[in-house]
Amino acid sequence: MNKKLSIWIGYDPREIPCYAVCRNSIRRHLTAPVPVNGIIMSQMCGAGLYTRETQRRGEQLWDTISDAPMSTEFAITRFLTPHLAGSGLALFGDCDIMARENVMRLFEYVQGDKRKAVWCVKHHFDPPEGLKMDGQAQTRYARKNWSSVMLFDCDHPANKRLTVDMINTLPGRDLHRFCWLEDDEIGTLPQRWNFLVGHTELDEDEGEPALVHWTDGAPCMPGYEHVEYAEEYRRELVAWAL
Repeated sequence: MNKKLSIWIGYDPREIPCYAVCRNSIRRHLTAPVPVNGIIMSQMCGAGLYTRETQRRGEQLWDTISDAPMSTEFAITRFLTPHLAGSGLALFGDCDIMARENVMRLFEYVQGDKRKAVWCVKHHFDPPEGLKMDGQAQTRYARKNWSSVMLFDCDHPANKRLTVDMINTLPGRDLHRFCWLEDDEIGTLPQRWNFLVGHTELDEDEGEPALVHWTDGAPCMPGYEHVEYAEEYRRELVAWAL
């Protein structure tokens, strides 16, 4: 691999067990010394990279610019990934994801493709309005869940359009639909690399899920203790704690 590689995970203090499982499972499967970093909103604020007005309405975070709820602290900070990485290939993932395979395969999958600025699983995901996870509002927007796993080519000229000012001033729904990119600059990853528990259905020839994503609620949350792959999640959490 002739490019610098890095991995970034969204961090939310309400989801520390998820973050531990995500980071530990990625590291455990890695076959190369790729750094795995957290994107922490308070640190982004302290560094002057994140200046959006964010309110707390009870247990719900609220983004003033979007006039919409934020289900996690990394709802917008995820888009800072190419700025934090600086160069090379940078993988972002929500923290409610568990790796079941070596993510080096993702980097290898896109290696040499200089046409695309970002790769993702292009879900057709239209959840009903209501609540998810630990009482957070379920919001609907174009290209829902595309941004939950993103592989950036930080050196692609198109990603230079994604400025820090844009990240701090545009509505979140525009960022989540990759507004800084043309459609042909967005590459497609196989569905198994962002398998939405309870939603994604894989054909036999697609293989097993490589990245499991509990987008509705992770096994550590009340009401989701017995969702698919929950036992693997608990084993990973125990392995992290040992």
